[in-house]
Amino acid sequence: MQNIAIFGATGSIGDSTLDVIRKHADRFSVYALSAHTRIRKLLELSLTHRPKVVIVPDQASGQTFKQLWPAEITMPEIRVGSKGLCDTACDPKADTVVAAIVGTAGLPSAFAAAQAGKRILLANKEALVAAGSLFMETVKKNKATLLPLDSEHNAIFQCLPGGKCNSQVRRLVLTASGGPFRTIDPSQLSAVTPEQACKHPNWSMGRKISIDSATMLNKGLEVIEAKWMFEVDASKIDVLVHPESTIHSMVEYIDGSFLAQLGNPDMRIPISYALGYPERIESNTENFDLSRLLQLNFELPDFKRFPCLKLAFDALKSSQSDCVVLNASNEVAVDYFLKNKIKFTDIAVTIEKMLNGFAGTVKGSLNHIDDVFELDAMARSHTSELLNNTH
Repeated sequence: MQNIAIFGATGSIGDSTLDVIRKHADRFSVYALSAHTRIRKLLELSLTHRPKVVIVPDQASGQTFKQLWPAEITMPEIRVGSKGLCDTACDPKADTVVAAIVGTAGLPSAFAAAQAGKRILLANKEALVAAGSLFMETVKKNKATLLPLDSEHNAIFQCLPGGKCNSQVRRLVLTASGGPFRTIDPSQLSAVTPEQACKHPNWSMGRKISIDSATMLNKGLEVIEAKWMFEVDASKIDVLVHPESTIHSMVEYIDGSFLAQLGNPDMRIPISYALGYPERIESNTENFDLSRLLQLNFELPDFKRFPCLKLAFDALKSSQSDCVVLNASNEVAVDYFLKNKIKFTDIAVTIEKMLNGFAGTVKGSLNHIDDVFELDAMARSHTSELLNNTH
């Protein structure tokens, strides 16, 4: 029986993971669940899956959880905040950690899981975007197992021998749906609303990641993530827009062959692959009917429509510090956009200003995880100051 800790359990990744676990109750047990704001949903999930531990963001949330918990049922242990997450990541009773907390907030617990040599199912991009070399060094040093949950990286993992790049690989090709604004006139992008930007054509996701998909910054983060996860030079990573989201990514080999992973756009497929690895297990998804597959379309991404994608490539080619600034400034700008404080197009403008201005003032190397947190905090502060002074 494999004991699973799910960080970010109330989001879409958490929902899909729990659905797969429910299908394989003889193989997997829910050991811990965490939530940030959705405490009532955490309560419902805990009553269904009976974890031994729950992690809440603060003492007030813990009190709410206690008050709502039925008196006749044994309550799980309540742990609090980042320390509670890190303690659970290191808990010897947790075999596998599903790292699905959105943003840099998920980095400390993912890093703790790597230090503890855990089996890590990684959905948190920032662990590799902000701390790629440090995170991978920690994974190797502590003999942790790293398995990607993002559909694109999971697809590439499946198409590589043993999930590793070698000299026979010519390039990795990440596919992108193009989001809700793939065909819109770029001149209209400044007027789009948060509600429009959150309406992804193929996937159901949280608001922040939906905005990242709409700007294609999300794909840029995935490029950075792929560079570290598969230990490949940035020049060997390409992006293709594929609106059907049927082929989830591809690997091209030096003999001209392509290996691609395809299927329904359902996160339970990569999650089931990672949970069962090296075996394959049922994903609880609908069968994919190839006879209904009429066409597959591909196009190069338009950097004028999606400037955030180009900024991500530029940051990756520049330095790890630039990747931290890219991610931090984006998170702040997306939050301002979701609160209707800036325009959609201001997200890319803000990131570019931070990379051209603030990032150039950064001195020193990121030799320790605390250096990453310090730079991240500074970049967030400067981004907020920039936006407050501009708007």
